[in-house]
Amino acid sequence: MDTGAIVGRLVARDQHNRAATSFWNELASASIPCITTNLVMAEALTLVGRRTSYRFAANQARELYSSNILQIMRPAPVDEIDALSLFEKFSDQRVSFVDCVSFVLMRRHKIQDVFGFDRHFSSAGFTLKP
Repeated sequence: MDTGAIVGRLVARDQHNRAATSFWNELASASIPCITTNLVMAEALTLVGRRTSYRFAANQARELYSSNILQIMRPAPVDEIDALSLFEKFSDQRVSFVDCVSFVLMRRHKIQDVFGFDRHFSSAGFTLKP
């Protein structure tokens, strides 16, 4: 689950709100686990706080952290170092370091699908959902 999916789901006026909310509900009703990283959470909650309020973002974060379907990975230092190579490789596309860490973790855990809207994941060989 990428930043755009979290922001889209939580911010009513976000362009991806309808798609993100609908897909999240599908995953939840089917008990399909969703995986993200603590870096994505930090990025998303900051954006949600700026677009709504920090109190709203904190309350939503509490719900996400207690969710039965959301698992939050934390990269090891080696994952972050490996991500630096991708950060350089994709520099012409201005891919964020957070995305590069996600790419490393997704490859290591053989995760192909990403719940998000960021074309950088497609460019890196992953499949965007919804």
